[in-house]
Amino acid sequence: MKFGVVVFPGSNCDHDAYHVLKHVLGVRVEYIWHKETALRLFDAIILPGGFAYGDYLRAGAVARFSPVMQAIVKFAEQGGRVIGICNGFQVLVEAGMLPGALLPNDHMRFRCQEVYLRVADHTTDFTRQYSAGQVLKMPIAHYCGQYFADDDTIKLLQDQERIVFQYCDAQGAVTKTANPNGSRLNIAGILNESKNVLGMMPHPERAGEEILGSTDGLGIFKSLLGNA
Repeated sequence: MKFGVVVFPGSNCDHDAYHVLKHVLGVRVEYIWHKETALRLFDAIILPGGFAYGDYLRAGAVARFSPVMQAIVKFAEQGGRVIGICNGFQVLVEAGMLPGALLPNDHMRFRCQEVYLRVADHTTDFTRQYSAGQVLKMPIAHYCGQYFADDDTIKLLQDQERIVFQYCDAQGAVTKTANPNGSRLNIAGILNESKNVLGMMPHPERAGEEILGSTDGLGIFKSLLGNA
């Protein structure tokens, strides 16, 4: 299986994603420059965290128009798996590949900390290595991480089982106090309608080695490898 990691001007988690794939999991991986217009036989593509184009206008708004995004939209339409992490999630939303919006955190502060996530759906290509309701620990680092969508969209996400991760406490309870940014329904990660595009605010690539305090993020990448 071959992964591609997109590099936008301002990306700062591209090397983290590359490292966990190549050096921790031993997977084939290449960087994809944002000006690329054709993709070379990738099985999965990662849009990493950072501040693409300095988050000018709003997070992800400029990156959405990068030449590579047209190719990524086609890649996803043809069934390719795509993961947008943090800023990458914001780009996917701006590009219309995922519904809703990512607003400034409800407390209006940048939040950098470890959080707990509940696996809301363990049957997807991204979560098969986890069990139903499993609690994961991963870091977040964002200012615009509050997931918002109107009531109809939220109901659609629920009905189609497209909510993948929710912020929770250490015991797995999805509570207001466990929500670090005010996201509706404590949403931390969602899927597109075809369930081959995942957007999430927490950083699984920063939870891939014991020295970092958690290896819980590896399950996402291993799930994809197991479904290759």
